[in-house]
Formats: sequence, structure tokens, C-alpha cells
Amino acid sequence: MEPHNHTAVSQFLLLGLSDDPDLQPVIFSLFLSMYLVTILGNLLIIVTVSSDSHLHTPMYFFICNLSFNDICLSTCTIPRMLVNLQTQNQSITYTGCLSQVCFVIVFASLENCLLAVMACDRYVAICHPLRYTVLMHPRLCVLLVLFCLLISVVIALLHTLMLLRLSFCTDLGIPHFFCELAQVIKLACSDSFIDNILIYVSSCVFGGVPLSGIIFSYVHIVFSVLRMPSSEGKHKAFSTCGSHLCVVSLFYGTGLGVYISSAISDSLRKSAVASVMYTVVPQMLNPFIYSLKNGNMKEALSKLVSRLALTL
Repeated sequence: MEPHNHTAVSQFLLLGLSDDPDLQPVIFSLFLSMYLVTILGNLLIIVTVSSDSHLHTPMYFFICNLSFNDICLSTCTIPRMLVNLQTQNQSITYTGCLSQVCFVIVFASLENCLLAVMACDRYVAICHPLRYTVLMHPRLCVLLVLFCLLISVVIALLHTLMLLRLSFCTDLGIPHFFCELAQVIKLACSDSFIDNILIYVSSCVFGGVPLSGIIFSYVHIVFSVLRMPSSEGKHKAFSTCGSHLCVVSLFYGTGLGVYISSAISDSLRKSAVASVMYTVVPQMLNPFIYSLKNGNMKEALSKLVSRLALTL
């Protein structure tokens, strides 16, 4: 089989989650429902925070950014999959595939960084409450989000530019529902050693550093809370962290699950199914976690619903 240079590659094939034609309508309905829930849920979080002045704090500013990022990450993958299922056409253009790789890395990396920033915000709020308003001022919050975005864009562009140098063979089927970086690299006929090394290094750095920051923050938070004299203060402190801890556990737990599944399973299709838990489910569940476990958010949601009911 003769390899073809990437300039001759016009499209890839997204093989999806199943070859069974009877399952295609079920998969389409399931992912359409999950996408609509993700979009509506995260939009509701953004509207609720924006409409309630009591929630105009750094904590909810970061929650809004996380919700917007969840919308973007889901939009990078699911609509393309739904179009392919509806048209019975598995193809995606070479440019479209590389663009999808780039945007998925941007928003997945940004989610990782935002979770770390949110942990630092909780650390300052609980461990240094008297200095919180001074340290976490609005300008710093915006700069932190922009810095996270800059890092995410740089690493995404680096991976995408490295893909441009690869040559691909005639077998261009990707056993996934979107163009995932590692799966695209596996299709290359040219030497992809540097690309694989870059994946491992960036995963360790951009996964390990934020996770270390989260662990560091919560270790100090736990010790600080345990030193509080009143049980009411302890409960209030833990309640402000509960939602974030659930989101962190869901994000890293599903990511670890996908990694373990890929390591122990020889089936690429099973690994693609497992990756749904990482790329789709957390973004859908995050709004429910923040709306159900956060007292201030529940109160603001109730006010918003009441106002909407009066206007209708």
C-alpha cells in the first residue's frame, strides 16, 4: 500500500460508535438529546448568574466560563456526528478534521485549566477570607481566564501544526465519532514519534500541573476547615466546594476511565464508546451539579423561574 502525502488527502472517514444500521437512529436520538440538554443546561447557568447581582463574584464568573466552555467543547464534536448519522455519510474533510482536532484540544485544555483556577479561588476564599476581595479582584479573574485560553490555544496549535507534517496512507478510517488526535496520528505513514512524545509531554504537563494545583488547594482547604471552631462554618465552607469537587471528580474520573479502557482493551471501537464518558457526559452533567448542590444557585434559579412565570 503506497502512502500518500497529506496534500493529496481530501477527507477522513469517521466510523462512529457502531456499524449496526439498526443502532444508528438510537445513537442519533441519544446524542441529540444529550447535546440539547448540554446546551440548555449550561445556557441556563450563564443566564442565571448574569441576571442575579448576588452571583457577580469570582466563583460564579468562573462557573459561567466553564459553562460556556462546555457548550463549545460539545459543539466541536456532536453536531458533526449528528450530520454524519443523518446523511449516512461518514466523511469529514482533511481541513475539517484538523480544525476539529485543534478546537477539541483548545476547549478540553481550557476546561482542565479552569478547574484548577476555580480550586485556587476556593483556596483563597476559605484559607484567606479577609484578603479574598483584594486578591481575587475582577481584573485578575479575567486575566486568569485569558491566560488559560492562551495556553490552551498554544498547545492546540502546536499539536495541529505537527499533524500538518505527517503523510497519510490510503486507510483513512478513524474508529471514533470525532477526529481525536491520537487516532489521527495512528493513520500516519510517516514517522510520528515526535507527535507521540509531544502528546505524552503535554498530557503530563497540562494534566499534571492543574491536577497538582487542585490537590494542593484542597489539602490546605481541608486543614483550614478542620481548624474552624463552629460546625456551621465548616458546613458552609464545604458546601461552597462540594459542587466543584463533584465536577473535578467527574472530569478526571472519566478521563482516567478512558485511559484505562484504552490500555486494557484491544478494540478501538470500545475505546471510542468509553471516550463518550469523557467528552460528552461531564459537559452535560455539570449544570445539574452546580444547580442542585449549590444553595445560592438554586435560590437564583428559583427567582429566575418566578420572574419568567410572571412575564408569561
